[in-house]
Amino acid sequence: MSGSPTSTVPTTELRRLQYAEDARRGVGKRSRHELAAEYTRRYSAEILDSADLTPIVSALSSGGVAALFCVERDAEACHRSLIARRLAEQHRVAVEHLRPW
Repeated sequence: MSGSPTSTVPTTELRRLQYAEDARRGVGKRSRHELAAEYTRRYSAEILDSADLTPIVSALSSGGVAALFCVERDAEACHRSLIARRLAEQHRVAVEHLRPW
């Protein structure tokens, strides 16, 4: 890849916001089913809106497959799903979320 993309790692403040919502709902990081709406909004505005995902897209081969791995069971519970959505919407990258049986 030429250049380096902007970091897409959530800030400590954003992680704490999600952890507070998890505590309010009584779920843990690996048992949540979705991200908090405020976390999603702020992650998108504070991280993704300034992230340059073009180097990631450029590194993908036209017929190849790439994967983003999450520790959460459900893709909707991980910030990487927000990156995948952005790749699909803005760069027309096909995204398929693999689900455990």
